[in-house]
Amino acid sequence: MDRMKTDQAGEPGEPGRLEDAHPGAASSAAPRGAFAFNPADEERRRGVRRMKAIATGMLLAVALVYAFAKWRQNAGAEGWPGYVAAAAEAGMVGALADWFAVTALFRRPMGLPIPHTAIIPTKKDTLGRTLGDFVGENFLSSDVVRQRLRAVGVSRRLGAWLAEPANADRVTAELSTALRGALTVLRDADVQAVVGEAITRRADAQEVAPGIGAMLEKIVADGGHKKVVDLMCVRANDWLVLHGDSVMEAVTGGAPGWTPRFVDKRVGERVYKELLRFAAEMRDMPDHPARGAIDRFLADFAQDLQSDTDTRARVERLKTEVLGRGEVQELIASAWASVRAMVVAAAEDERSELRLRTRTGLLSLGARMSSDERLRAKIDGWLEDAAVHVVTTYRNEITSLISDTVAGWDAEQTSRKIEAHIGRDLQFIRINGTVVGALAGLVIYTVSRALGA
Repeated sequence: MDRMKTDQAGEPGEPGRLEDAHPGAASSAAPRGAFAFNPADEERRRGVRRMKAIATGMLLAVALVYAFAKWRQNAGAEGWPGYVAAAAEAGMVGALADWFAVTALFRRPMGLPIPHTAIIPTKKDTLGRTLGDFVGENFLSSDVVRQRLRAVGVSRRLGAWLAEPANADRVTAELSTALRGALTVLRDADVQAVVGEAITRRADAQEVAPGIGAMLEKIVADGGHKKVVDLMCVRANDWLVLHGDSVMEAVTGGAPGWTPRFVDKRVGERVYKELLRFAAEMRDMPDHPARGAIDRFLADFAQDLQSDTDTRARVERLKTEVLGRGEVQELIASAWASVRAMVVAAAEDERSELRLRTRTGLLSLGARMSSDERLRAKIDGWLEDAAVHVVTTYRNEITSLISDTVAGWDAEQTSRKIEAHIGRDLQFIRINGTVVGALAGLVIYTVSRALGA
């Protein structure tokens, strides 16, 4: 009892601790893996010490009441001293029993090596593993994750949130910042090498002639090439009109030297007029025979690209030669630089088409998610599947993180940290034990007297 009185700041029978006398000592000399005690923790520990003092004070109070009641009994007083002594005696038993139970969680009572005491320091690793298993079984199961996400209604809340213009602006700004940061961090040389290598590898791995032939065949069948032919006819006619002298010089320059000059000139004029007439007719007559010849040529060429081995082989050789040229690789590199500069500029400009379209798309998505139940169900299903995949795939890693973290904590410091957080409430157990024990003792003594025991 004397030892209990002298150690009132801690627990009855608890050895004096340096950190109680110097609150900063535990945190400053904390071993590796220990907790750091912050000011809030120190305030909690002071609260625990106050509650310990109150609980211990109640124990001392009932002990004094018991001593007084027994003294009165021994002095010959009858009646009330017996009831008071019985209540006080049971109160002391309850207080001591609960003191032992509370103290045994964090340390050995009175320093004695009693089995099943100092539970938190000695069973810390086991508690960590048990906690990890508990979390894995009760929080990281697929059914629990699905039920929780379904109850939260992520898509509905997200839709309502995105439908607000201020929130859409915020998300747009964050996305723009992230995109700009990602493009800024990337090295141009690395991206250009990757893009160039990917394009070259993809082109080498796939034969392009059949695809080009199928596309050309569809274009010819739909008449999509006619506007190109119209443009070529107009340009050819315009060129002939502007460069008539050049055409006649070319014709006369190729005439034999023995022909008279006036004959060469007449022939050149005749050739030029025929060419001009031919170009004008092709320009103005959609059903001109030459146009039909072009149609047949393109149709035959489309078939050859798809089925003629020699044509396909020549196209492949041409493709390889083109991709291997330095100018093409430089074009790929310059294209990436241009695209990056354009995207970065658009991300920085609040009024750019990119950001405006992104904002509009977010608002539209939010409105649809708020009103379209099928869309919400689909998004919720995707989120649930993704979350279940993560927790089922990485459950062991998550639970081992808990157990390994707890195992790395210092046992003594862990005990003190936990006691600082829950010790104040645990002291109410001692107070309740004192009160309940006294009431139980009083009831038992009263019943015994009533039965004549």
